[in-house]
Parts: sequence; structure tokens; C-alpha cells
Amino acid sequence: MRQTTGPGARTDRTAPEDDPGRGLRRLIDPRSLRWKIAFGVAAAACAMALGIGILVHRTTEARDMHVGRGEATSALESAEAEFRGTQPARPSPSGVPGYLVGDDVPDELRDRLGSEPAPVTWYDNRKPAQGPRMWAAGHVDGTVLAVWVDMGSELRSLQALDRHMRYAALATLAVVVPLTLLAVELVLRRLRRVARTARRIKRGDLDARTRSRGHDEISEISSAVDLMADALQDRLRDEQRFTADVAHELRTPLAGLVTSASLLPESEATDLVRDRVQVLRALVDDLLEISRLDAGAEEADAQPVPLGELVAESVRRTGLETRVTVSGSPVAETDPRRLDRIVTNLILNAHRHGAAPVEVTVYGTTITVRDHGPGFPPELLAHGPQRFRTGAAERGHGHGLGLTIALGQAHVIGARLTLADATPCGAVATLELPRQADPPAV
Repeated sequence: MRQTTGPGARTDRTAPEDDPGRGLRRLIDPRSLRWKIAFGVAAAACAMALGIGILVHRTTEARDMHVGRGEATSALESAEAEFRGTQPARPSPSGVPGYLVGDDVPDELRDRLGSEPAPVTWYDNRKPAQGPRMWAAGHVDGTVLAVWVDMGSELRSLQALDRHMRYAALATLAVVVPLTLLAVELVLRRLRRVARTARRIKRGDLDARTRSRGHDEISEISSAVDLMADALQDRLRDEQRFTADVAHELRTPLAGLVTSASLLPESEATDLVRDRVQVLRALVDDLLEISRLDAGAEEADAQPVPLGELVAESVRRTGLETRVTVSGSPVAETDPRRLDRIVTNLILNAHRHGAAPVEVTVYGTTITVRDHGPGFPPELLAHGPQRFRTGAAERGHGHGLGLTIALGQAHVIGARLTLADATPCGAVATLELPRQADPPAV
């Protein structure tokens, strides 16, 4: 069932900031601003590490290729001198010369030699088993001569460099992401303070303020919320002052109307006038009561109250057909006059805007009033009762002063009044009185 509260009532749902599991859910929620910023920073760090890594990799690889070509060219010059006999040959331990001649030269190298000016170089990494090689080839007296130098050490050095850069990137992320989360938390803490203040204002605490200091955007938002709260508080105070002034100003002419109506001769028109005067008198009394509730001038006179008897008496005085169910003999420590006012208003509201049967149930310190009508309007469940609105079609949707007074009196006696729709139809008003403390053990 949907539940809502109005001015002066406490909600039966845990406030978001009081929910013990909310902090954990907010911490692991991937939609949180915390993780969005952390993901953005991590993505930026990864992109930067990737860019730097590619640049370093290509620069180092180009340097190794340049060094390899230089070594291969030098080896080719030595091989040419050996081939011409201008310097002694230096055979390898296997007795094979350190160069290739003629058809022993790889085809790819001979093709390059035919299309490019000598000498040419070629990096061969087709055979991982033998390792990469840098070839150099040229023509010596019409003969193709080629040599190669091993590039395995350079390749392993480049692979080690790539591996170390990956480790450095991971270590950077391991440091940057927690620092980002810590920095974001400082910002989010200020934003949550603004959100808590807004929720407190929504629940009726018009004195709530963020009181943020600084000159950044969050401070600007906080100042805007404080200014909004100030304006709202001033506006509500003006409304409350106007309501109190109107009610007090109406008392004198109303007293004259009551006296004049009592002096009229008995007739059908006189009865109609007296009825309207009584309605006006009840309205003025309600306005005065609301003004006192708004001013916080009401205090409860708590005493032990037999709930079953009080509810039955309240139902009897309404003169309306209402079914009362009492479980046991419940007793509560509360103000009987204010409790009677709450129960009476709830019963009158159920009969006026609901449908029969109207049922009142007393179980422990909980009093429930239910009707079988269309239920509360969605606007009331969403925003609480609005003053000077009734459920009559000609006066718009909603409720008038009855529920507003009931909610205010519930706040005075420390009770919790919740309004909800019943299943499959009807409206339910639940009044939960504070539990009586157990007497100390003797």
C-alpha cells in the first residue's frame, strides 16, 4: 500500500539518510557519480598510458632497427673485404664463412637487391625458432654477397620494455583510482549534505540549512537551496499569520451572527441560517486550531486512556453508523482530548469522502479507520492533505481541514498517522500511538 504524510505527521518509512544499507548500496551502485568519475579517470589514465607506451615502443623499435642495420652493414663491409681477399677470413667455429654467396642468399633479399641500390638491409622475423635477423646484401664483382646479425636480444629487450610499461600502467591505476575515489567522496559528501537538507525541508523542517562555505559550484547550489528554504519559510509564515488573523477577525462578527440566529423566529429558513452559522463557526474554530498548531503552541496532557472506551465514545458522538472492533483492553498514555479530536476527524472524513461500511479497529496502541470508497486521491498520497480543499466534486479533489488537524494533533501527542489506499478498494488511516514504557522492576 502507498503511504504518505502531511504537515505534522511522521512517516513510517525510513528516511533515506537513516537507512543503514543505503551507504553500501550507494558504494557498489555503478550508476553512482563516484564510479562514473572513477571510470572516466581510469579510462583517461589508460589512454595516456597506451599512447605513451605506443610512442616508446615505436621509438625503441626504430632505434633497434637503426642499430641493427648499422651492424649488418658493417658486417657486410667486412665480408666483402674477406671475399676479395683484402683481409684474412674469419670462419665460424663450424668452418663455414660468416657470409652467404650466390644462391645461398634468401630470395627475398635478392629481390630487394635487384630493385634497390646496394647495399640493402632486410629484417627477417619469419622463423621464431631461429629468432629475428637483420640481413645486409650487396654485389661484389658481380656476385651477390649477404650477411646477417642476430636481433634476438633487441627483441627480448623490447618485449621486456612493453611488459614493464604494462606493470607501470597497472601500478598507476592502483594509485590513481583510489585517490580519485577519495577526492570524489569529498565532493559527494557536500552534495549529499545538500540532498539531506532538501529532504528535511520536504518533510517540514523549514529551519534546515546547508550553510555551505566556499566559492565553487557546489557552494552555489547550497546557497540556492538555503535561499529557497528562506523564501519558503517566509511564505509559509505569512500564510500561517494570515490564517490566524482571519480566524481571529471572524470571531467577533461570528459571535454576532450566532446571537442573531438564536433570536430569529422558528421557521425552515431560520433552521437553514442556523445550520450555515454553525458550519461557519466550526470552520473558524478549525482555523484557530490550525493556527495554534502552526505556531507550536499546543502541548499534550498525557494520562492513561482506555482506548476502546474512548474510540467507542468518539464514534457515538459522531452519530454515524460505524463498526468498532476492539482487541482486548488496550491502554495508552496520551492526551484524551486530542486523541478524540483525531479519531472524530478520521471518522467524519471516512463517511464524507468514502463509502460504507466504515470500520474502526483498535489493536494494542494502533487505531485504524477504514472505509470502502474510492480511496485517497493520488495528489493526497503524493503531497499530503491540502488546506481548504475537500473531496466534493464541485470544490476539486483532495481533503479539507479535517485531515490537516488530525495530522497536526498526531504530531503533538507523538503519534504517527499514515494514510494509504486499501486493497481492493477504500482508504485506510492508521494512527500509531507511542508505546507505554514498561514500569521499572521492583
